[in-house]
This record gives sequence, structure tokens and C-alpha cells, in this order.
Amino acid sequence: MKHIFKIFLSFCFLSSYGQNKNNLHLIDSIKQSVADFKDQDSTAIANAHYNIGELYRYSFIGDSAYYHYHKAQKIFQKQNENYKLAKTLYGLAVVLKNEKDLTASELISIQAISILESLKQTNDIKETRSFLYNCLGLVFGELEQYEESIYYYKKAIELKEDLKGDYRLSIYFSKNNLALSYKKSGQYNLALNLYREILSNKNLFTIKPDFYALVTDNYAHTLYLSKEYTELPDLYFEALHITDSVNPKGYNSIVINQHLAEFYKNKNSMDLAKYYAYQAKNIAEQYHNDELLSSLLLLSKIETGENAVKYLQSYIRLSDSLQKNERGLRNKFARIQFETEQIERENIQIAKERMWLFVTSVTLILTSFLLYLVITQRNKNRRLQLIQRQQEANEEIYNLMLSQNEKIEEARTLEKKRISQELHDGVLGRLFGTRLSLDSLNFNTSPGAVQTRGQYIEELKHIEQDIRKVSHELNTDFVSGAGFIDIIKTLVETQTILYKLDYNLDHDSVINWDELSNKTKIHIYRIIQESLHNIHKHANATHVDISFKLKNDVICLIIKDDGSGFDVNKLRSGIGLKNMKSRILDINGTIQITSEKNKGTKVIIEVPIT
Repeated sequence: MKHIFKIFLSFCFLSSYGQNKNNLHLIDSIKQSVADFKDQDSTAIANAHYNIGELYRYSFIGDSAYYHYHKAQKIFQKQNENYKLAKTLYGLAVVLKNEKDLTASELISIQAISILESLKQTNDIKETRSFLYNCLGLVFGELEQYEESIYYYKKAIELKEDLKGDYRLSIYFSKNNLALSYKKSGQYNLALNLYREILSNKNLFTIKPDFYALVTDNYAHTLYLSKEYTELPDLYFEALHITDSVNPKGYNSIVINQHLAEFYKNKNSMDLAKYYAYQAKNIAEQYHNDELLSSLLLLSKIETGENAVKYLQSYIRLSDSLQKNERGLRNKFARIQFETEQIERENIQIAKERMWLFVTSVTLILTSFLLYLVITQRNKNRRLQLIQRQQEANEEIYNLMLSQNEKIEEARTLEKKRISQELHDGVLGRLFGTRLSLDSLNFNTSPGAVQTRGQYIEELKHIEQDIRKVSHELNTDFVSGAGFIDIIKTLVETQTILYKLDYNLDHDSVINWDELSNKTKIHIYRIIQESLHNIHKHANATHVDISFKLKNDVICLIIKDDGSGFDVNKLRSGIGLKNMKSRILDINGTIQITSEKNKGTKVIIEVPIT
């Protein structure tokens, strides 16, 4: 009883101070009490793990939060505590979202929603569902899938508006998120309407000044993107003043300073643009996260010459570092889950072995030994069957993802076909008619004929503008293929400038890049990027030739440098080369590397179109 009482008191403290980072010492008290419980107290243990996970989550200690949520999840699942299980899954989804494991966060959120939808819809259950929908909105926003993001934010707002009690502030949070997705998807008027609705609440500044400042900045930036500069930069300064008064040089001021730098850069006030860009960078260095990444990229655009190159290099290094950290943390989550399940399996196995050891004390040794072998083999078979089912489930999920991607590609192809038909039936028809008319006037030199020819020439100019407009619309999609060579050219230009290399880029115009899947084009892009990096790092080259050739429905990519070369037989596969080979294998391609010392290296990559 005394242990239950200790955990109860700790829960009371957590409910009062759960979001205070200075109260981590409460965790030790709960952990000690949990250690004293027996199996019959598993519900209390699960509650304790859940509350420890909550405190770690609010303290942004993701791996520890994940560990305790996972422990609580196992117990709640075993005892069919569905509401508590769903709340625990929500905590896991938020942790995974914060650590950029977006796919896992999405799957867990949907699992939790499915559990809650099967329960009686009380106020608490609706509230948790709204939080999960908001989490899904954030996930799809991070994935830049704004239609899905908007859909889930609207679901969250709808649920919150139906709740009993005062949820105005929570509704405003979701509406701010919804407006952000509208802004990022280019629906500026819808975003502005939502920001104005939030800011119209006169009490918001008093109740939540930091949130008021955040909304003000978002509103100002949306006006800037809409090219409505009347209230700028005053709104930015207002947001920055409020933010600094609440938390001087805090996290939110980073974005505001970035927006001010962007504004003054657009106004060609480069001194002010640099000032606010450096302010953003200096504050962001305290956090070492994505906002520091954005600040470095912004400075590389504002600065010139060597300073611009320096910040671009810092941006690339930090980006690689953050990606490695995210991969490491995801691996750590996987290890936590594996180790937890392994401990549980070992505990079950130990319990069974103890039981059979007791049996062997009252039965014949041979009989006990045979029974033990039978049971052990049966357990192994069950584990193998479980692993097989898990592999089948993973393959099914992967096939579903591939199927979804194929549907998206099919929709894009249909849209291109529609635009092609419009060009053929509309613009080309007008061109044909104009050409016939000009042919009929070709040998007529009368003033009237000259004037008529001029009118037809003007008509040709209008047709040219229509064609250029359609061409620009078709050229905006990265993975559609229409601008793929331009994207490769931009990559090569950027990298060769950075690496101080001369280059020559050649490609067959007969290659139809639309026939390649998005995955293949992305892999080709990354292979070229990695090759240029390797040339800079190892070859000491001054010139690189890159060419694309089409031979029998096979794209042949050749990358040749004039560097120091190496002995191919002694080639050691580093991480970069392993990544290249993995990408080539993934698209059914082949790679051939030839090199001579002091004569350079030649890489030939062949990728089938289909």
C-alpha cells in the first residue's frame, strides 16, 4: 500500500507540473516505487510508465519518453485498457513526429484513432481524437502533403468545437496550424482569414502572449507572400517585441528575424537583411536544429562571394549531421522496442523453465527432459511463424505503398495527356489556320495584304505566349520529368562551383524522362550528387564530364574526371559508394568503374527505362 500511495502522490505532482522541465527529479521517485511493485500491480506500473513518458515528452527527451510509453503500451494492451492504450499511442506518435520518424507517427496515430472510434464517444475520447487528428495534420504538413494536412486539421477543429468546456485556446492552436498549411500550399486568402479570426480575440494577447506573437508573425509573413506590404514591417516588429518581452532571444524570435531578413532582402536593403539574418543565426545556434539550418541557407542567399559559399557549406554539413542524428534516433527507438520485447520474451521463457524445473523434481529425469525439448521446439516454431507473419505484413504494406505511388503517377500522366490534347486541338489548330492564311498572302504585295500579314504575325505572337505559358506550367513539377535535365544542370552547376570544378554536361534529346519513375529519377539525382562529392573529396580533379546516352531503352550515365585516379582492384567501398550501389540495385541498374593513376576515373551507370 505504501508504494501505491507514493505513486499516487507523484501522479498529483505530475498533473500539476507535467510541463515544467525543472521537475525531472519526480521521475526518480516514481521509478523507485515502480521497482517495488509485484505482478498484481501491473496497472499501477503502466500508469507510472505513462506519466514518466509524459514528463520526458514535455522535457523533449524523446528516447526516454519512447521507452516508458512503450512499456505502458504493452501492459495496457494486455489488459484491454483501450482508452489508456490510445492515449499512450498518442504520446508515442508525438515523440516520433518530433524526432522526424513521420511514417511511424502516422501509423501509430491511425491505430489510436481506430481504437477510440470503437469506444463510446465521451468528452475525453473526443478530446484525444482531436489531438490525434492535429498530430496527423502536423505529420502531413512536415511531409508537404498539404491537402491531407488541411483535412486532418479540419477534423481536429470540428471535434474540439463539439467538446464541452472551454477549448477556445486549443481551437486557436489548430486553426493556426490549418492557416500555416493554407499558407504553405499557396492559399493565402484562406490563411489570412483564419489569422484575422484568431487575432480578433482581444484577450488572446493577455492569456497567451507568445502564441499571439506567433500568429502575428504568421499573419505578417502571409501578407508578405501575398505581396501586401502596407502593414509591413510593423507587424514583424510587433511580433518580435512581444516575443522578446516574454522570452528574450527565445525560439520563436528565430523565425521572426528570418522573416524580417527575407523582407528587407526583397526590398534590397541588404544591410538590414544581413542584420536580421545574423540575429536569427545567433539565436538558432543555441538550439542546433532545423531553424539553424534555415538561417544558414538564408545567409548563403543574402551574403556574397566567399561568405555565401561558407554559409552554404555550413548548411550542407549541418543538414548531413541532422539527418544522421535522426537516423540514429530512429535506430535507437527500434532497439528500445526490440530490447523491451526481448526482455519480455526472456521473462516468459524463464517462468516456463522454472515451472518445468519444479516438475522435474517429482518426475523422472528422462520424461522431464523430453517434455522440455518438445516445449522448447514448439516455442521456436512459434517465433519463426511470428517472424514470417511479420515479414508478410511488411511486404503487404510495401506493396500498398507502391500501388499508391502508381496511382499518383497515373493521375499525373492523365493530366499531361489532357494538356497535350489542348495544345494539339487548340494552339496547333490556330497555328495551322494562320499558316494557311499567310501562304495565301505570300506572293501578294498589296498594302492590304501587308496589313493582313501583320495581323497574322500578331496572332502568331499570341499563340507563342500561350505555348510559353503552358510550357512553364508543365515545367514546375520536379518529378514529372519535364525539367529533370534542368534540375540536373542546376545541381551540377551548384556543386562544381562549390568544389571549384569545370564541367561539361551532355544529354540525348531523345530521352523521354517521363517514362522513368519518380524513384529512378531521384536515385539518378542522388548518384550524380554523391559522385561529384567523391570527386571533390578524393580525386583532386579540375574537370568533370557528365553525359546521358540512350541505347536500346537503357539510359547510360557516364561520369568522367581528370583526377589522380586509383587502383580499382584495391578499391574499398566507403559509405558513399555503398549508397550508390544500393540505389543502382534498387532501380535494376549496373555500375562499372575504371580508373588509371594520374589519368582520372570513369564511372558508367546503366539504368533500364522500364
